[in-house]
Amino acid sequence: MEEKAIRLVAGLGNPGPEYAATRHNIGFMVADQLAAQFGSTWEKSAKWDALSAKCGAVFLIKPMSFMNRSGYPLFAVAQFYKIEPEQMLVVLDDLALPLGRLRLRGGGGSGGHNGLESIIMQFGTEEIPRLRIGIGEAPREGSVDYVLSRFFDEEKPLVRSTINRALEAVKCAIDNGLVSAMNTFNKTEEI
Repeated sequence: MEEKAIRLVAGLGNPGPEYAATRHNIGFMVADQLAAQFGSTWEKSAKWDALSAKCGAVFLIKPMSFMNRSGYPLFAVAQFYKIEPEQMLVVLDDLALPLGRLRLRGGGGSGGHNGLESIIMQFGTEEIPRLRIGIGEAPREGSVDYVLSRFFDEEKPLVRSTINRALEAVKCAIDNGLVSAMNTFNKTEEI
């Protein structure tokens, strides 16, 4: 079966200045850097609750609904532009991965991530490519507070390099396909 080209990249996060630079918003951080590299500006659309930018032939989306409702605007954009789930790449945070680790997958469950769960429910399939970015394990009783917290000063250099590697992974998936990006960026020794 032939691999489908990535036509839409969705960075996940929560809207609003109070959530900027939090662990849960690392998907937004990657999307912002990608838009900046392409010299693209974010535009708010009345058609869906999202900011969008054009990066070459690829649409870049930041849902402006809260994380647990990310599926609705993403589905609206995909329907409007006739983009199949396999042609998207969702960029999101992952508590189960060590800080700095990247994991690209072509599909699978939500792993308890509410934003990804919303997208899977809205599209009716788990076959949605995703780039999970490790934000480190939360304390046992405080995962909500943890994901909504900002990175510690000592973590910031690793976060910056991780965002740069995530950008390279996204660009590799767009230019060379998801399988090539998985083979390159899923290596554990990259941290």
